[in-house]
Amino acid sequence: MTFLAQMAVDVLNTADGRAKTALSRAHAARWFAARAAGEVIPVGHAAPPDFPARPDQPELLSPRDVPRRKPGSPAGRIAMLHAVAHIELNAVDLHWDLIARFTHVEMPSGFYDDWVKAADEESKHFNLVSDCLETMGSYYGALPAHAGMWRAAEDTAQDLMGRLAVVPMVLEARGLDVTPGMIDIFKQAKMTDAVAALEIIYGEEVAHVAYGSKWFHFLCGRDGLDPKPLFHDLVRRYFHATLKPPFNEEKRAEAGIPPDFYWPLTENL
Repeated sequence: MTFLAQMAVDVLNTADGRAKTALSRAHAARWFAARAAGEVIPVGHAAPPDFPARPDQPELLSPRDVPRRKPGSPAGRIAMLHAVAHIELNAVDLHWDLIARFTHVEMPSGFYDDWVKAADEESKHFNLVSDCLETMGSYYGALPAHAGMWRAAEDTAQDLMGRLAVVPMVLEARGLDVTPGMIDIFKQAKMTDAVAALEIIYGEEVAHVAYGSKWFHFLCGRDGLDPKPLFHDLVRRYFHATLKPPFNEEKRAEAGIPPDFYWPLTENL
């Protein structure tokens, strides 16, 4: 019998972006079909890799070495979408890694439902943005990309609460702050396919941030911990930077993250 954890590792060990997301979506469909039929796919245990398989391209650079392009130019818009595709592909791996890496922590079945759904949606997002790039005469891998995307996973590999705090509640929440501005850029350029893709991403990312908040608070409640000071401690321990406004306070609140969680993290201690 195949365990969910092994399905997750299969995705992590697939290098090509299109192949990775196809496998991700197939495994998600299998999980939810079984759930709908009243069948149980055991979570089980598996050994996720320290670093997921990646295609030969894009070249991964230090954040300071990634070339910056003006967002209003065609090349700048391609670079922006390429960066989004890179983020989405990393998110696919981050969610499957979350499923596989922490099976030693007893969690309700709803935890796995949420993160399988998030991984499926991130896979869809990668394909939508890759389609846009190809329509523009480019493709994922054509430009250098950020090498630091996996650092949060490495830093929190032994800490489920730290992973929930940093990945969905900080990194994905940042997407809620910046995506509306990106949508405006593509609206001004009358690029309807890119606008549609980004609007889908924007709508669905709220739920991913909310999953992080929900399960973080669940663990705090189960262990009798105060969520707010613990969140601050974990982010300061693992994020290695201060948070930077402006914040999308409406969407963050919709995802279950109030201002007193993130505003104190804008200050250096």
